[in-house]
Amino acid sequence: MTLRLSLSWRDARAPVLQRKHGGGQSKAGPGAVVGRSRVSGKARRPAQEAGLKRANFGDGPGLPTLLLLPQLLILLFFFFIPALRALTQSVLLSDPFGTTVQFVWFDNFKTLFASSEYRQSIAVTFWFTVAQNVLTLGSALVLAFATDRIVRGRSVYRTIILLPYAIAPAIAGILWAFLFNPAVGPLAQMLHRLGIAWDPNLNPNDALILVTLAASWKHICYDYIFLVVGLLAVPVSLMEAAAVDGAGPIRRFVSIALPMLGPTIFFLTVMNFIYGFFETFAIIDAVTKGGPAGATNILVYKVFVDGFVNLDLGSSAAQSVLLMSFALICTLLQFRYFDRKVNYGV
Repeated sequence: MTLRLSLSWRDARAPVLQRKHGGGQSKAGPGAVVGRSRVSGKARRPAQEAGLKRANFGDGPGLPTLLLLPQLLILLFFFFIPALRALTQSVLLSDPFGTTVQFVWFDNFKTLFASSEYRQSIAVTFWFTVAQNVLTLGSALVLAFATDRIVRGRSVYRTIILLPYAIAPAIAGILWAFLFNPAVGPLAQMLHRLGIAWDPNLNPNDALILVTLAASWKHICYDYIFLVVGLLAVPVSLMEAAAVDGAGPIRRFVSIALPMLGPTIFFLTVMNFIYGFFETFAIIDAVTKGGPAGATNILVYKVFVDGFVNLDLGSSAAQSVLLMSFALICTLLQFRYFDRKVNYGV
């Protein structure tokens, strides 16, 4: 801004200064100055745009459409068509074989909300999702802080933490079911020696704790990756200045690094809710199968049981529509009330 103003001032005042000193009109008059500025501007423009890259797909929409076609087909066949089919099936009542179909409007939804079993499933899903979100995010923050403090063997430490991410959810569920099996599980035997009557096959609270631990352990790696990358973006100068002022490692992490991780934590909170709603089916199926007495029968597992076991297709479709609606409402509420508290500045 300063450079432009100085050049403009020189262009406007140069003829006046020359006449004031008695000199004639210079060969390089105002027009020449303006010409030189135009030429220099044209000369600078290619230099400024030298690092930019432009993609030219031609005049028509043919090539861009062809490049987007694979992704559009995946969305069409695996998202839009199933979603439309679920919306259609949710207002229909049919027998298990689909021979007779009856249009019932919103009776499937009314039956669901009148069912105490479905209301219990909503409550279980809510507490399970909140618990695994808090446990996953808290554990990942502790591990990311510990990684940031390690000097030697940091890569080995990160590799060990990331190993559970390569394990399938069903395998993770079987592993935790074995560890806490009341008959042969080593961790269950330790709890029995401590006087804790651990039995997830009979105690609903024990079963809910077990699936929450298994789901959190499986998802900690995902949160850990983002938090470690976020810590790398924290300016070292701020941490060093706080250390000079006498702040300890924990104080520096809580007062400086944690506020700067606000956008990352907000993103992970939303993703953890989506994970709890949709991606924990295999863990529930491998560990408790929704029991005991429906204590771990979360919404996504109830959709499967009613649709593929009980063959109640209309109710299962209505539950899938409600599940998507609940996930969308929770995400919108998080953006509405928590996003404004996140500081995106550095």
